[in-house]
Amino acid sequence: MLEFTKKVLQKVSFDPRLFEKELRKGIRNLQSTREIQHLRQWCLERFSKQYSLIIDNCFNASYA
Repeated sequence: MLEFTKKVLQKVSFDPRLFEKELRKGIRNLQSTREIQHLRQWCLERFSKQYSLIIDNCFNASYA
């Protein structure tokens, strides 16, 4: 599921709303904290210039 989520995020990265929607869905569907942390790190490496606020909001909400 982690690799699938990465592929989807790459494909929707042109649209901030789609990116946020798919990121939230991906976080929800991941099974372990380790996978979620890996996805967070990957997102920050790939998309922090574009979507750092969205990434922070999505991952902070998942831990609340």
